[in-house]
Amino acid sequence: MCIIKIHYKIPQNFISGIFVLSRVSRLRYWQLTPDELTKATYDVNKVLVWEIKCTKKEAEFFAVFCYKNGIPLGYTTVDGIAYYYNNIPEHELDEITKFLKEKFGGEFKEKDSRIFLVGSKEIYSANDIASLASELESKFQVSVDLSLELQDFTPEEQEQSNLPKTKILPIPGK
Repeated sequence: MCIIKIHYKIPQNFISGIFVLSRVSRLRYWQLTPDELTKATYDVNKVLVWEIKCTKKEAEFFAVFCYKNGIPLGYTTVDGIAYYYNNIPEHELDEITKFLKEKFGGEFKEKDSRIFLVGSKEIYSANDIASLASELESKFQVSVDLSLELQDFTPEEQEQSNLPKTKILPIPGK
């Protein structure tokens, strides 16, 4: 029998290195209400993506979203607001599209169960997103659930943001 001993020394800054990574990773606040988001304050330049999920029944929903770095469409990305849907009748999709197009403009494009308003106005402020969520809730008789993903959102900014600490979902990675 052969016994091999492996000696490995853990660097002194190992623990602090993990702490630093957690401080600069992305965070997603999820299951927010429009009221919670209205009270929030944050640097709009740190927002990567927001989403408003609008649920009619369990399997009937649509979600309006916007990615700061562009939304994938085929092999390219496009700027603007978009939405995806599940089990929503065609006439309601037309109403949703008309509502969003009147509000934000943009060129209509469709791929599978996603509708894009290419080049539409983009919003990132808490009040604008919360206001849109409230309008969608009222106009389409849905319950809304918001999520907001932020990048490089420091613990100090988290404290000052007025966003609920219990609704933070850390996203590993850079």
